[in-house]
Amino acid sequence: MEQEKDLTALADDIQQGRDDITVPEELLEERPPEKAPTRNLQAEIQAMRVGERLKLALKGNRDARALLIRDPSHLVRRFVLQNARITDEEIVALAKNRNADRELLEEVCRRKEWVSNYQVRLALATNPKTPLSVAVRFVPTLLPRDLRQLAKSKNVPTAVCGMAKRLVIERGG
Repeated sequence: MEQEKDLTALADDIQQGRDDITVPEELLEERPPEKAPTRNLQAEIQAMRVGERLKLALKGNRDARALLIRDPSHLVRRFVLQNARITDEEIVALAKNRNADRELLEEVCRRKEWVSNYQVRLALATNPKTPLSVAVRFVPTLLPRDLRQLAKSKNVPTAVCGMAKRLVIERGG
């Protein structure tokens, strides 16, 4: 608990620019999609200390965020979601990821700007790791074609499937 408070304070310092942690500039700048990384980015990130990974999570480019969202440290993963440059496409990919942590999915559900995106709601409703209360909340917002597909799905909790079936019948589908 104490260590998490220290890391949270460090993250606040990073956000305010009061830290002395340095990370390579090329990992902070967004790169055109056609330009490939010059070296093994994953190895470079694995060699970083937690504080450096935290700073990179908060300020890093798309490639760094893609790797850090799977970091062993839950705090680093959480701080990737606080990166100001994270895109809706990245959030949709995270919400679709069946290996994503429940904690990350809950964090996505808390942000109104993300759940206002239909693709995010659909991905959360169909992800078996999404908390049941959240998934059930999003089912009524889905389009009829997605409800029919969800009603037939074997990869979601039975409560979600049952609710989708009921809505299909009610809406005359």
